[in-house]
Amino acid sequence: MEYILLVAILFIAELVYFKIADKYNIIDKPNERSSHTQITLRGGGVVFYFGALAFFIYSGFEYPYFFLGLTAITIISFLDDIFTLSNKIRLVIHLISVLLMFYQWDLFSLSWMWIVPALIGVIGTINAYNFMDGINGITAWYSMVVLALLAMVNTEVHFVDENLIVFAMLGAAVFAFFNFRNKAKAFAGDVGSVCMAFIVVFLLGQLIITTGNFIYILFLVVYGIDTVWTIVRRLLKKENIFQAHRSHLYQYLSNEAGINKLYVAFVYGIIQYLIGTAIISLTQESVAVQVGVSIGIIVVLSIGYLLLKRNILKRYVEPRD
Repeated sequence: MEYILLVAILFIAELVYFKIADKYNIIDKPNERSSHTQITLRGGGVVFYFGALAFFIYSGFEYPYFFLGLTAITIISFLDDIFTLSNKIRLVIHLISVLLMFYQWDLFSLSWMWIVPALIGVIGTINAYNFMDGINGITAWYSMVVLALLAMVNTEVHFVDENLIVFAMLGAAVFAFFNFRNKAKAFAGDVGSVCMAFIVVFLLGQLIITTGNFIYILFLVVYGIDTVWTIVRRLLKKENIFQAHRSHLYQYLSNEAGINKLYVAFVYGIIQYLIGTAIISLTQESVAVQVGVSIGIIVVLSIGYLLLKRNILKRYVEPRD
């Protein structure tokens, strides 16, 4: 019953936000780098934060430092959606938020040789998650898939209060109702993608710390492959990797190849789900087997990705250049 009530509250909160966004002109206008063609409300992903807030209150204020960090990074991302803030300001708040997450994880008992790489990895993952939010449905669907995988593991390895996962999934489902459609009612905005990334990374970190097994990072391997190889290609072309663009594979598939955006988003999630379930089964094997299969997954996925992207570039992009 509490889940039904939460869904109703989140729907109402989202609709109220739409009224506010419409009144104050919080919109996303299409430009040459956009994958959409009409003006759309921005920031609908704020409902992810409302879901986390509901959990925080419902749980009796569990994981306070995580939630404080989530609040800070959500607010700065929302302000960036409205005003376009300085990169330095955003980076400082991201750094503070991640450090609060680390405090929740009790990482500061470790050597700085662990903390520094973890800091770079977490901030990089949050930003990569944000970069992948470029077509209708992809953030909501992919996040629901990852959260479902985490929920599956949590039934066997209790690494977090299950309600945090459920409340986050319900927030994603409510947003998907307005976004997983050909003409989206609203986009997630930085506030949505960054907020969800922070939640997902926190959950993954909790799982890895509890089990001591880094293989679970492959719950994000589909996003990771597209992000890393896109960055590599942009570096080779001497482009500014921090500048907005639409050169991810999912964008080429949707924009240049003309495949329905919802199909592309759905396939990204399905591939991640299949890999994720394989990873869960793989945790019963020896470390050597886990490492070998993980490398194999990354190599095969990379080869498939590069071949597909090369074909699309040669067929749709290069003839126009």
